[in-house]
Amino acid sequence: MSENNIDSGQAATTYQNAGRIFKSFFEEIGNVIVGQNRVVEEIIISILCEGHALVESNPGLGKTLMISTISKAMNLKFSRIQCTPDLMPSDITGTNMIQEKDNKKEFKFEPGPVFANIVLADEINRASPKTQSALLEAMQEKQVTVGNDTFLLDRPFFILATQNPIEMEGTYPLPEAQLDRFLLKVLVDYPTYEEEMEIINRYTKSEAPKITKGLDKSTLLDLQKLTRQVPISEELKQRVLSIVSMTRKDKEHIEYGASPRASIGLILAAKARALIQGRNFVSKEDIDSMAYPVLRHRLILTFEAERSGMTPDQAIEEIIKKVK
Repeated sequence: MSENNIDSGQAATTYQNAGRIFKSFFEEIGNVIVGQNRVVEEIIISILCEGHALVESNPGLGKTLMISTISKAMNLKFSRIQCTPDLMPSDITGTNMIQEKDNKKEFKFEPGPVFANIVLADEINRASPKTQSALLEAMQEKQVTVGNDTFLLDRPFFILATQNPIEMEGTYPLPEAQLDRFLLKVLVDYPTYEEEMEIINRYTKSEAPKITKGLDKSTLLDLQKLTRQVPISEELKQRVLSIVSMTRKDKEHIEYGASPRASIGLILAAKARALIQGRNFVSKEDIDSMAYPVLRHRLILTFEAERSGMTPDQAIEEIIKKVK
C-alpha cells in the first residue's frame, strides 16, 4: 500500500500500527469470547467494509454476547432490538411525539434504537416483513425517513442481525432483497471440547470477564479508509468475476446466482482480510476464503440440489475448484 494513498497524518499512523492495533483488539475480545476466531474475524471484516452481517447459529452459542463484546471493544454506541412478531417499524426507527412547550403542542422526533453505531437485530426472522423492511433504508442509505423528515445516521453504522435456523414456527424468512444487503452471512459452529471446558471455567466464577480497553472511533474510521486502499491485482479481480459469474451459469445446482453487489463485496472483504492479517496486498486465499460468507446467502439452489442434500457452501466449493 502506497503512503501516497494515505490522506492524513493520523491515518498514516494507523496504517503503520495496524498490526499492533488488530493484535491488541483480538486479544481484548478473547478475554470474553472463547474460540470462534473465524467468526469474530468475519464480523470485523464486515465492519471494516462498512457492511452488515447476518450471524446464524443454533441457540446458546453466544451470538449476542459476541456482538455486544465487539461493540464494547470498539467504544461505539450499541443498541439491541429484540425482534418479535408484534414489533412495529416505529419501534425501530423512532416516531414523532406530541410535546407541550410554551402552552403550545408540537411534534418532536424521538429516535429509535436504530440510531446507534452498532445495532443488534436479535432473531431478525421473528419480525414481520413490514418491520424487517424498516431496516432496509438504514442498511442501504444510512438514513431513516419518518413522515416528511429524513435523519442521517451516525457513522460508523452497522446492522448485525442474528437468526436461529432450526426454529421455523412463528418466523418470517428474510426476503432476498434484504438478504442481499448483508455483506456477509456468518455461521457459528459449536465449540471444541477444550474451548467448551474453558467457557465453563470462565463463566462459572464469581465475576464474568470484561472488556478493559477498546478501539476508538477515529481509528476505526481510518481503518475503513485503509481497507479500500489495499491493492488487488487485475488477475484476482478476474477471479472474483469468474466465481460470481459461475453462480449464474451453474444451472444444474443453482437456480438464481449472485448479483454484482456480491462481486463488490467479495473484493472489499478480501481487502479487509488482507489488512487484518498484516498484508498490503490481496491474495488468492483471501478471495477463496471470503467467497463462502459473501455468497452463501445470495444463492438459491435448485430443487434437485436441495433434495440431494447439497448446501450453498458445497455449491461454492465446487465453483472455486472449477475456477483456475
